[in-house]
Amino acid sequence: MPPPAFDKLRALAIGSQAIGLIVIITLETVMGNAARPWQGVVLAGMLATALSIALMRVYRRKRHQKQLAERRRKAEEDDER
Repeated sequence: MPPPAFDKLRALAIGSQAIGLIVIITLETVMGNAARPWQGVVLAGMLATALSIALMRVYRRKRHQKQLAERRRKAEEDDER
């Protein structure tokens, strides 16, 4: 089965990184050098979001592989009968 044309996790990853970048630039513009600690917090949030999305992607891929393996096993059992 081909992958879906629209990947929600990819869209979420791109959107979260874009929002983080906009927030970092806005903080620098508004606060100047005082924005550095807040930019670090935003960057940490961006990294945490990226990591969680990557883990969700791995979980979904493994679950899909298990489902395919189960279908194959059932098909083989049916062919043996």
